[in-house]
Formats: sequence, structure tokens, C-alpha cells
Amino acid sequence: MTETEKTEDSRTDNSRTQNSKTETGRSEAGRTRKENRSGSGADSNGAPQAPRPMVVLREAMLQLAELTGMEAESASAFERTEDGWHLEVEVLELTRVPDTMSLLASYAVELDPQGELTGYRRIRRYERGRADAQRR
Repeated sequence: MTETEKTEDSRTDNSRTQNSKTETGRSEAGRTRKENRSGSGADSNGAPQAPRPMVVLREAMLQLAELTGMEAESASAFERTEDGWHLEVEVLELTRVPDTMSLLASYAVELDPQGELTGYRRIRRYERGRADAQRR
């Protein structure tokens, strides 16, 4: 075998090793949302584990963005309720120049106890550069 052939064989072996590492990474990344959200998915007694608040918040914003097709920028309210979770999420609805004229909207988002989105509605729309009047 010439030096060139040895180098090409070595590259092919390295490529195969990289591909198998990638496949291993994909199986880890391919976990379901519920597995990602709650870790093991159950406590030591086999009962479902409640998802952590930050995980619920991130997933809710992703779910809302997927449903509306608009970017969820931030959460302005977040609380656990008897029926699950309630959030208010600020969404960029229309980009304008200058950015202070962009239109944002607040969405009320309802989630079940496991953090799955069960409903949402727009509760207000406003320009980014405008302050709210005093709320009571």
C-alpha cells in the first residue's frame, strides 16, 4: 500500500468513528419533550414527576412560538395554578424600523400540570417604545 492509500484509509476510518459518535448523540438528543422536561419522568414510587418551573417556561415559549409562527421574547408573568400553569408571554408580532415602533403583544398562556400548552389568547397589543398606562 502506498502512503496515499494509507492516508485515505485512515481518513475513512476516522469518518466512520465520527459518524458513530454522531449517531450516539442523535439518540440522546432524540428524547421526547416529556423526557427532557422531567428528567427521569418518574419518582422512586413510579409516580409522574412535576416538571421544573424553568423547563415549563422555556417549553411553553417554544410551543407558543411554534403555534403562532412569531417569536416569543419574554415572559412577564408566570405562576402555578390548581389546573397547571398560567403565563403571560410577550411576542414580537411585527418588526418595524426603528425597533421602538415594532409591535408586541401579550398572550395569556394556559398549561396543564405537565407543562403542555392547553390554550392561549392575545390580551393586548402595543408598540415596543410605549409605556403602559397605570394598571389597577
